Amino acid sequence: MVAAARVPGMTTPPLAQVPVRSTAELTQRWADLLDPPVFAARSLWLSWLYEDGTTLPVVMPVDDVPRVPGLPTLRGLVHLHEAVAEHSSDITHLAMALCRPGHAVVTADDDEWAEGLRTVLDDAIESSWSLHLAAGGRVVPVVEPSAWRPPTG
Repeated sequence: MVAAARVPGMTTPPLAQVPVRSTAELTQRWADLLDPPVFAARSLWLSWLYEDGTTLPVVMPVDDVPRVPGLPTLRGLVHLHEAVAEHSSDITHLAMALCRPGHAVVTADDDEWAEGLRTVLDDAIESSWSLHLAAGGRVVPVVEPSAWRPPTG
């Protein structure tokens, strides 16, 4: 993101109002939200995007997630997403960041998270979804958005 020059009387919009316009910007958004992306324990952070690329002004951490997801954990994520989407029907994308100790290199455990999410989310939710890994001071994509098309304008 490019910093704007300070102009008297000009205010900077909250991050949720700044549209995410590409998959690279989505990765950068996670880096900005999780700054610094260094974690002592495992957690999964969730954020929801609207069609125009802006986000719901809530980012929700789910702490103490297991090394690999079980079906109850994955189904719980579906229910959480459905509850949020029920109150904000124009959500088009569920963005997630798996945060953990270690280096930002995708491991077999991270792949199991991606596969578990694919298995449950692809058929259970109407919106698209993505998964990033935040570890060791970096954020990297694990699962790129499937059907979500960032706004171009």
